[in-house]
Amino acid sequence: MYHHSANASYPAAGTAAGVLDPAPVDSKDAILFQRCAWCGTAMYHRLLCPVCQGSELRTERSEGVGTVRHSTVLHRNTPAARNVSLIEMAEGFVVRGRVMGPPVGIHSGDRVQLSTAKDPVRGEPVFQLLDEPYRAWT
Repeated sequence: MYHHSANASYPAAGTAAGVLDPAPVDSKDAILFQRCAWCGTAMYHRLLCPVCQGSELRTERSEGVGTVRHSTVLHRNTPAARNVSLIEMAEGFVVRGRVMGPPVGIHSGDRVQLSTAKDPVRGEPVFQLLDEPYRAWT
């Protein structure tokens, strides 16, 4: 069975419990997300679909590749500056996380890959840049 979302089809996986599914053993370094069984919308940590309000959500595993949509440098409550970024994953959902590297070097449009590192304080996913972008004017 396939669910249509935007221009791509994804096989259905997991169960209808969605958020309540236990993480598979091999997914320590993976991001698990939900996909609505009714409209095919991908989302991260939701109880209901934000599009159709459906509660039948299936848990799927992300490939871990995404694009930075927004990045902010924070100086508050930390000994050094750190970034907080919104990452749009290839599957179509957005997750908040941190990108490794100099905080001022992270820009919208940069491609990132999920890292094996974990944020020890907030437990958010940590990403690393896939390729160094060409920035002639910065």
